[in-house]
Amino acid sequence: MGRGKSKVSKNIVHGFHCVKGKSSHPMEDYVVAEFKKVHGHELGLFAIFDGHLGHDVAKYLQTHLFDNILKEKEFWTDTEKAIRNAYRSTDAEILQQSFQLGKGGSTAVTGILIDGQKLVVANVGDSRAVISKSGGAKQLSIDHEPSREKRDIESRGGFVSNIPGDVPRVDGQLAVARAFGDKSLKIHLSSEPDIEHETIDDETEFIIFASDGIWKVMSNEEAVEAIRSIKDPQAAAKHLIETAISKKSKDDISCIVVKFQ
Repeated sequence: MGRGKSKVSKNIVHGFHCVKGKSSHPMEDYVVAEFKKVHGHELGLFAIFDGHLGHDVAKYLQTHLFDNILKEKEFWTDTEKAIRNAYRSTDAEILQQSFQLGKGGSTAVTGILIDGQKLVVANVGDSRAVISKSGGAKQLSIDHEPSREKRDIESRGGFVSNIPGDVPRVDGQLAVARAFGDKSLKIHLSSEPDIEHETIDDETEFIIFASDGIWKVMSNEEAVEAIRSIKDPQAAAKHLIETAISKKSKDDISCIVVKFQ
């Protein structure tokens, strides 16, 4: 768990909380939640990395993805292009190091808050970003479910299984259509992010970044309503996770809440 606040605006604060699920493997989620000054601008960097088949890829993303994004020469002129380039190059790095990092992979949702005014969200997989404005919930990411991307997966030579009692899976294995890593499936997977731009205005209340352990058991509207009255963002993140656990979520869960007070 942890919390922090903007140095530029006293009204922007963030907090995060993580809880290991009931599986026997070690915690596979990693979080980034920080503000930093870059070339005279303040950037809020927020990310949830949800690993699978091991935690090494998610850990690599925690320490490398934002660095790679900020190294892109187009970051200040074409932020979306910089993010796309960095997602691709980081995935290539992970695949090249698969002997050290293992055969696993990771989903990702990232948010870059620029000077407290502009938010750019990118994601691969099913971790999600949701913003609350004037009491309404708006999803800023896209859940990359295999059934929704069946045509693209099949065009690459893969298939989507749909066994009764189970979720759709790429090649009968992975329950998301886009991810970092997963070398054995990569020919059928994409690491191309969906990207959304959002203006932060007077109607903006807070943003939630969370792994799918929350979204499997709660709707966007339920998550927003659960924490609207909680002022402290770390307490809000903790409460959201506790609510998901009370609804029988068994997955590792990581949650960041960014409040605009």
